[in-house]
Amino acid sequence: MSSNAAAELASGSWSGLLAPRLAQFAAVARYEHITRAAAELSVPQPTLSRAMARLEADLGVSLLARHGRTVSLTPAGRAFARSVERALDEVERAADAVRSDADPAAGKVAFGFLHTMGPETVPALLREFREHHPRVRFALVQSYGEDMIERMRAGELDLCLTSPVPEAPDLVTRRLDEQRLHLVVPADHRLATRRRVRLAEAADEPFVTLEPGYGLRRLTDALCEQAGFRPSVAFEGEEPETLRGLVAAGLGVSLLPPPAVARPGVRELAVSAPRAVREIGVAWMAGHPDTRPVADFKRFLLGRRGRLAGPGPEPGLAPGE
Repeated sequence: MSSNAAAELASGSWSGLLAPRLAQFAAVARYEHITRAAAELSVPQPTLSRAMARLEADLGVSLLARHGRTVSLTPAGRAFARSVERALDEVERAADAVRSDADPAAGKVAFGFLHTMGPETVPALLREFREHHPRVRFALVQSYGEDMIERMRAGELDLCLTSPVPEAPDLVTRRLDEQRLHLVVPADHRLATRRRVRLAEAADEPFVTLEPGYGLRRLTDALCEQAGFRPSVAFEGEEPETLRGLVAAGLGVSLLPPPAVARPGVRELAVSAPRAVREIGVAWMAGHPDTRPVADFKRFLLGRRGRLAGPGPEPGLAPGE
């Protein structure tokens, strides 16, 4: 290995050292002829010859046997050529993929949203957006707020709908809407005939809630504290409709956003005090350039301010009433 190559490798890697010459070597290996490879690459033949000599010097391995104007691959050169072709093919596929994702008309948006927005809100949004952008593709992730923020920071998501609206210096956030929360009780509960209750009236009830870390769990705890009590949590889960099932089974009460469709076995009661709402907003990473599809979808969401959260079934009514 040359002294310059050794110095470069000490501060980097083999890939960083060799990458600029791999496509050149692949062309030489295909033709086994320096002049023809140089013509394909549109570089002077002496420049390509020097590049191949330096590549061999850096590796400390003879890759080519020279026969005048022609060359042949040594056993080491043939093995290296196979690996180089695979690596270059992978680079081509990666380049095609990112170019495809950024295509203005048919690119991809990696979009995260809360579980509670999956049954109705997000499908309706996507249907409306694709009326004008029919070829845009979506990679959808349903999760809770903190997980989606971490996925954005890791580059896995372009933007997300979340609640509460986060505050962090590396994020850009916009409030889009607010959604009322209902006290959900079993159909035969003492409060089930009511349409509206004060949250304090449920102070002695067992609660079924989302697990700690979920935004809705933190909001439940905060609203109960405002109402003057700490909820007695009987069951914790990860999915709001599962919590409704637990309520329907008579295992407790819960604070939840309205369902897309009223569920049998429960009553959805409006909460008169404290004001039980959750803010819904969109978040993305500050300073990250958008592809055209992401920018279009972001503008679409911002244009939905105040029209994002549907009303859900009327509080206090069972299905069919």
